[in-house]
Amino acid sequence: MYKVTLIPGDGIGPEITQVVVEIFDKLKAPISWEIVEAGAGAIKKYGTPLPETVLESIKRNKVALKGPITTPVGEGFRSVNVTLREKLDLYANLRPVKSLPEINDKFENIDLVIIRENTECLYKGIEYKIDEDTACAVRVVTKKASERIARFAFDYARNHNRRKVTAVHKANIQKITDGLFLQCIREVSEYFPDIEYEEKIVDNMSMQLVLNPEKFDVIVCPNLYGDILSDLAAGLIGGLGLAPGANIGEEIAVFEAVHGSAPDITGKGIANPIALLRSSVMLLEYLKEENFAKKLELAIENAVADKNILTPDLNGYGTTESLKNKIISLLKI
Repeated sequence: MYKVTLIPGDGIGPEITQVVVEIFDKLKAPISWEIVEAGAGAIKKYGTPLPETVLESIKRNKVALKGPITTPVGEGFRSVNVTLREKLDLYANLRPVKSLPEINDKFENIDLVIIRENTECLYKGIEYKIDEDTACAVRVVTKKASERIARFAFDYARNHNRRKVTAVHKANIQKITDGLFLQCIREVSEYFPDIEYEEKIVDNMSMQLVLNPEKFDVIVCPNLYGDILSDLAAGLIGGLGLAPGANIGEEIAVFEAVHGSAPDITGKGIANPIALLRSSVMLLEYLKEENFAKKLELAIENAVADKNILTPDLNGYGTTESLKNKIISLLKI
């Protein structure tokens, strides 16, 4: 039995994490949950959106599942997501982008992975005012972090039978920072002669992902580019409601849906749990529970063929409850 930290989060977070708990129970997955509170809802109780008890729980259990947490725009507390990644050194952001049957007829058979350096770049949050009319942000890129994410990307490609790694950059303009990132990726690529390697400038990559997504396999990026491209790629498969994610370090991994807390639909019973469920599949795979992972993945794939049970964001007529019940009915226990 594995003990896993569960962070319900804000907005629709508690609704969709409860779906995961119920489905894991029906699946009889060997997981027990340690529930801790973080996000906007934790501020009144603890005076901080990220209480120390959350970090202690994750460090103790080594694995966590996190619901979406609200990040205020332009004011308020710093992103809990970014803080978690930095404090726990979760240096690799892993976002598989894989089509589900009959969800998006614009693109079919999408199957790529975006791997994003997770601890530096502009997300260091080093900002200051030069004067009343001028603000500045410092972009940090280091050799250590760039080499580490490069090794992660190539190891992932080799271990998952992927054929190619594409490095995304803007070294034609950001010659020093992206130049260092690109140099590190090139050097690491030489140790993986069995994996095809190519480079794309980020603006061109944005266009190529929309025109020819089938040409890409594993994509490795600095922090900001990876954040933007992974949302773009989610659009290829039907939206953020289908996009899973993981933040992985040397010893700790935190799994999460890519989407936000969706306060506008909180409590309406129409939140889509698929992204978090697909993240839970990744969690089971990380724990080497491949059998349970395959059962859940297959149930999700079979469930989405029924439009009557899909949530409105997927152009369906169902609810969170109807989607959950359909997945449970399709589990091969």
